[in-house]
Amino acid sequence: MISLSTNLFTMWKRIILMIAFIGATLLGSSISYAAYIAPPSTVGEAVVLIDADTKEILFAKNPDKWMHPASTTKMVTLLTALELKGTQLDELATISSYATSMEESNLGVRVGDQITLEAVIEGMMVASGNDAAVVVAENVSGSVEKFGKDMTRIAAKAGAKNSVFLNPHGLTQMGHHSTARDLAMIAAYGMKYQMFRDKVANDYYKVPYQNRAPVTIRTTNHFIRNKYPGANGLKTGFTNAAGECLIASATRNSHTMIVVMLNDDNRWEEAVQFLDYGFKLRGVI
Repeated sequence: MISLSTNLFTMWKRIILMIAFIGATLLGSSISYAAYIAPPSTVGEAVVLIDADTKEILFAKNPDKWMHPASTTKMVTLLTALELKGTQLDELATISSYATSMEESNLGVRVGDQITLEAVIEGMMVASGNDAAVVVAENVSGSVEKFGKDMTRIAAKAGAKNSVFLNPHGLTQMGHHSTARDLAMIAAYGMKYQMFRDKVANDYYKVPYQNRAPVTIRTTNHFIRNKYPGANGLKTGFTNAAGECLIASATRNSHTMIVVMLNDDNRWEEAVQFLDYGFKLRGVI
């Protein structure tokens, strides 16, 4: 009788322990599921979301596919100019007829204009001026060809492994290519520097010509214009070959996220979705 009671007690004890184990397992699974945050969907051909502080890739779709970068190229033009000229940007720029012959979009500089190189750079980023990009290239490296080599070298220094830049504006050219991952790495590298951040965040800019009246321009970047919380850059792009492109960045609580979207017809909406996703992953509101 005692033996039978002991066996029953042992059996019930095992059943209770088994139920507790199953319950704990199911509870753990539900907690893990609740903690999982699904990434947004995207129609972009190549997309990368990067934590700019750690350089960790948080989302990637075709990250290393060679793509036409269009005017996102101008981000590299900016970085190259800052790396090579530093703070020596207050000299008057020489403006060539070749620079003024560029197809749109343009800043509107003219041969003989008196304007500092820094002002041209600022105007290039806000207006996405192809003419301004050529002015930068010619004044920093002496020619577009030499500047392209400098761009490729500086991009590699920033972590780009699959990019070749042949021009400073991003108009379609055979052999001029980058990847979503490379552009994300370049952007994260640049955002570490105050001068870079200052040039990629402007909504408006009054171009300070010294020989004629200032001209006020507004950014082509609707991501910045729409005042996403913490938005601080970075660059748009479009050509028929590249499609709609955007590099968008935002900083919250001293934490910076960057998303690169190449050939993405839904870039404005998806930029918000991916940055929200990145901040949620990091627990940043």
